[in-house]
Amino acid sequence: MEKQILKVGGMSCGHCKKAVENAVGNLNGVQAAVVDLEQATVEVQFDANIVTLGEIKEVIDDQGYDVE
Repeated sequence: MEKQILKVGGMSCGHCKKAVENAVGNLNGVQAAVVDLEQATVEVQFDANIVTLGEIKEVIDDQGYDVE
């Protein structure tokens, strides 16, 4: 398992948190996705053999947030 902490802009509320956690968490190969609104980050634990960091960033972008 790999762990990455991504800086994500545009998240400001519980709905944002839930949207990002659900979108990332539903990707095949992602074990956990935890948003920290105060730090504007999402911590992702994933299997790099199944899902790429690029795919994770893309799904966050698709939700309307900016991965820095």
